[in-house]
Amino acid sequence: LGPIPDQTAMVELSVAVDGGREQRFRLPTNEDVEVNMTLPHGGTNIFELRLAPLDGELTELNNSVLLSINAIRDRLRVLLVSGEPHPGTRTWRNLLKSDSSVDLVHFTILRPPGKQDGVPVDELSLIAFPTRELFLEKIDDFDLIIFDRYQRRGILPASYLENIARYVEDGGAVLVSAGPDFATVNSLYRSPLGRVLPVEPTSRIISKPFVPALSEDGIRHPVSAELPAPETWGRWFQQVQVTPKSGHVLMTGAEDQPLLILDRVGQGRISLIASDHTWLWDRKFEGGGPQLELLRRLAHWMMAEPELEEEALIAEQMDATVRILRRTMGDPPNEVVIRSPSGKVSQHSFSPRQETGGHEAIFQSEEQGLFQMEAGGLQGVFAMGPASPKEFENPLSTPDILAPVVAASGGGMFWISDGIPRLRNVEPGRNAAGRNWFAITPRGAFDTLDIRKIPLAPAWLVALLSGGFLLIGWLIEGRRANVAGLGKDRP
Repeated sequence: LGPIPDQTAMVELSVAVDGGREQRFRLPTNEDVEVNMTLPHGGTNIFELRLAPLDGELTELNNSVLLSINAIRDRLRVLLVSGEPHPGTRTWRNLLKSDSSVDLVHFTILRPPGKQDGVPVDELSLIAFPTRELFLEKIDDFDLIIFDRYQRRGILPASYLENIARYVEDGGAVLVSAGPDFATVNSLYRSPLGRVLPVEPTSRIISKPFVPALSEDGIRHPVSAELPAPETWGRWFQQVQVTPKSGHVLMTGAEDQPLLILDRVGQGRISLIASDHTWLWDRKFEGGGPQLELLRRLAHWMMAEPELEEEALIAEQMDATVRILRRTMGDPPNEVVIRSPSGKVSQHSFSPRQETGGHEAIFQSEEQGLFQMEAGGLQGVFAMGPASPKEFENPLSTPDILAPVVAASGGGMFWISDGIPRLRNVEPGRNAAGRNWFAITPRGAFDTLDIRKIPLAPAWLVALLSGGFLLIGWLIEGRRANVAGLGKDRP
């Protein structure tokens, strides 16, 4: 609010996401303008838009806006690399094809290049797969790569697997479903991809029935925590023995050996299932199990979806307060530090959440705007109320808003700059305002509910005081009379 700006002037707009680095744009006034920006992550992204103040502005409270945008992946590009055919291959394919948001490319080996069957090349119904294009040129276009019982057979050169390892370190995601092939000399572990795998095979294959179970980490990790009805899960019958090198073991199998392992490598993520019997759950063998939910969570964790992060700092709006949630696989957190829009810093202690795990702290503030929070090396932001309060969206004085109410009551509105209007009394039904005057209507709107008479003093006290005053007056008058008589007797 201030001087009327030049209607053709350019203004500077600053845009920051989650309190990060500002991006500045020079934009014309009184025009609709499209600004293209990339959402930095999935989940809630809080945009703060702020205009540079003009000279002479009365208030800057209406120069900023907070905008919350929930980001989701429009399409998920998945590359499924299948090795030796087995019942689980169709399960993986059906699972991925059933999701309309998944673009699936399935690389499967139907005819190894070394196979000689005497069929002329021009009569083969198979075509050469564009392996170089996929595994070298376009590997970064995929969001997730799944290896299903794949072993080195000369199909994918070492340079391709080295490129996949680089892809993971640069932010990609790989899921390995390991079968007996993982325990052999042709294992993926003994390829360039082995340096990013979280486990090392021992070459032992355990062939006995077992029921997958959650480990201590699995009970806490959002990928596996609260999976439905673990007591009803069906059995699996084969597992590759592996030794974890890094990451978290979420599930165990036969002889309490690691079954599901998750790890972060560089900027990317990798996971390994040390069994190829997940399809038994899909076929409802002995009641089956939560295969679909587990693999869905696993895929979303590998896509870095915020709701499945094991190390997370989350703010949830609740009426007039904010609940700060802290998930961690490490030691319990102590406190969260919150910085308000005015710069005030406060600390709030965490308390355990018994029903769902994790820790929480409750925050309340009378300030409105963008708040910053930090706990255990994690940072985040949350918004309370509008950045620009409703009453400051347009602080210009205007009679238009109250005009209908004033007209209905027969009143009037006056600008103080024109002088103070005179006050009058008018009869009911008459206009209550005119030029340079306004009026009130005496309505006699009162009601007598009770009358009480209270004596000023008790009767005996009144009589005593009256008698005392009479006596004092008589004595004074008598004294005056005596003084007057003595004056007459003098010569």
